[in-house]
Amino acid sequence: MRIRLLGGLEVMSREHRQVRFTTRKTSLLFAALVLGGRRGYRRELLSETFWPGRSNEQARNSLRQALVDIRRSFPAGGDAPVYIDGDQETVALITGPDETDISIFDRKLEAGRTADLAFAADLYRGEVLAGEAIPDELDEWFGPYRSTYQRKALQLVERLSQALSEPGTAEESACEGLAERLLAMDPTVEAAHRALMQIHALRGHENAALRQFEACRALLRKHLQAEPEAETSSLAASLQSRQGSEHRRTTPGPDPVPQPQAISAPAKHHDRPSVAVLPFQNLSGDAEQEYFADGIVEDITIALAQFRHLYVIARNSSFTYKGQAVDIKQVGRELDVRYVVEGSVRRTGDRLRIAGQLIDTSTGTHLWADRFDGTLANVFDLQDQVASSIVGAITPKVEEAEIERAKRKPTESLDAYDYYLRGLAAFDRTVTNRSVIDEALRLFREAIERDPEFAVAHARAARCYATRKSNGWMLNPADETAEATRLARRAVELGWDDAVALTYGGYVIGYVGGDLDDSAACIDRAVSLNPNLAAALGVSSWVKVCLGEPDKAIEHATLAMRLSPLDPRLFAWQFNIGLAHFCAGHYDDAAVWAGKSLRHQLNYPSAMRVMAASQAMAGRLAQARETIARLCLMDPALRLSNLADVLPPFRRPDDRNRYIEALRMAGLPE
Repeated sequence: MRIRLLGGLEVMSREHRQVRFTTRKTSLLFAALVLGGRRGYRRELLSETFWPGRSNEQARNSLRQALVDIRRSFPAGGDAPVYIDGDQETVALITGPDETDISIFDRKLEAGRTADLAFAADLYRGEVLAGEAIPDELDEWFGPYRSTYQRKALQLVERLSQALSEPGTAEESACEGLAERLLAMDPTVEAAHRALMQIHALRGHENAALRQFEACRALLRKHLQAEPEAETSSLAASLQSRQGSEHRRTTPGPDPVPQPQAISAPAKHHDRPSVAVLPFQNLSGDAEQEYFADGIVEDITIALAQFRHLYVIARNSSFTYKGQAVDIKQVGRELDVRYVVEGSVRRTGDRLRIAGQLIDTSTGTHLWADRFDGTLANVFDLQDQVASSIVGAITPKVEEAEIERAKRKPTESLDAYDYYLRGLAAFDRTVTNRSVIDEALRLFREAIERDPEFAVAHARAARCYATRKSNGWMLNPADETAEATRLARRAVELGWDDAVALTYGGYVIGYVGGDLDDSAACIDRAVSLNPNLAAALGVSSWVKVCLGEPDKAIEHATLAMRLSPLDPRLFAWQFNIGLAHFCAGHYDDAAVWAGKSLRHQLNYPSAMRVMAASQAMAGRLAQARETIARLCLMDPALRLSNLADVLPPFRRPDDRNRYIEALRMAGLPE
């Protein structure tokens, strides 16, 4: 192995001398090429990403110089195991299978034998490029690789700790070392705490295992204000039970010995929908695909757990059904869950097909089903894609089912969550019917009255005021703006770790309250907490437009639509793309996307304003005037003089000025 990326960048030449590149950018470019593998990258992408702000010619020249520097240490020709390959358009770093730690790590992980897992554990010395000074512009490039290998390390420490059968082995030592390194990087990693608990127990040191649990609990409370996961608490409870039974067997005399109080798993919250992801069936006839199937389940379970309105059963509980033919209704009763995710993995040659479905355990009804195809060459990318797609599809379906469940309940038995769901059903029907939005606001306030610390209800109530502002419905703008901002900031305060509360609270803080910086901070945190939350990405696209980042806005809205293609808020994300294209000067594209939004939400004033402005800037003044005529029928009081009351808080003055001027050209009255 010549190239190490896990735990920092270390490169050795063929003569086993340490390689030091001329510049830091060259070192990072080399690391990027290693991670990119044989598929490589387009030269244009590399030059623009690594040397932003320069002219195209200057950036391409910097790339060429960096590649010359790399070739100096790794010349091509003969039997060179590491060399640069490419043409005028693309460039790649070709490496042998044993030349980089990440390739060996992935191979050992896929092999899956205990000795291979131990070998992989020893290779993981830390995060990808740990300790390297990475410029801000390259954070987004390396961030996904860091996340991917960190996730693999967490899966690895879990698998290896469960595979240990006796103390004193090299595998035990490797597992312990990996767990300790993971905790040094992040002391709240519960998988590492559980691994150390299991190792202590394997050695017969139950007291040390329970001390590890107490340390875990203290660290979670200190850093996250959270309690251990059910899986961690369950392991501690079983260790206490074992310790207690051992004590009873060895203690003479009739006097009962006080036992430690059992540590129970967190109580289930039946006001929240509950989900279990069952083990996926391996239909391949290939035992090596078993790990891949289990990895998908692990990813889906972790991703679903990021949705705070869901109660997600821990993997260890759902995996008790592995290899069994199950009755879904029985599973629902035994795990006490409303919904179950099932799936399968089938391999044919180098092709993989993954199928998933969501089932209501009370009725056996299939609420959603889909399948995903890919190749073994991109097995981990496919795993991530499947997990995010399934999660993105499941959460709206669960929400729909919960809304229908709330509608069937008699009004005298409604609690805060049911009022919230009914408010959500009303709000998602339309944003152009004032009485419906008023009813949604009333229902959200009912939820808050029954639970004053219900963060998302505060955020959704605030969101109703934002809709009133956008439609020009505010009767007392000063009072309603103050109330909307109060609700939004209270939502953020109560739900700082709740991605949904941050999403809608952050939006209102920006649009109604006018504080774009706080708005962006809340929404960025929402995306960070739950990258699979389509609503967070959709609202992020809006704030990116306001900040003057139209390309990023389009990217986030597009991802939101991919995650939740049938979402009731689809029209808002399409509007955001239209607004982003307008700000970027792509007026025909802006009109197309505004039109898509209006097809999903007829008479949506925000989309109509973008449509009219885009048509005017594209020179289609007759169409623009027709659109303005329709808009004025809906909102007769709208004028250029009060347009500021409904406009987004654009950071770039040119975006705002062009928008206003375009609507003037379209015929909006003074």
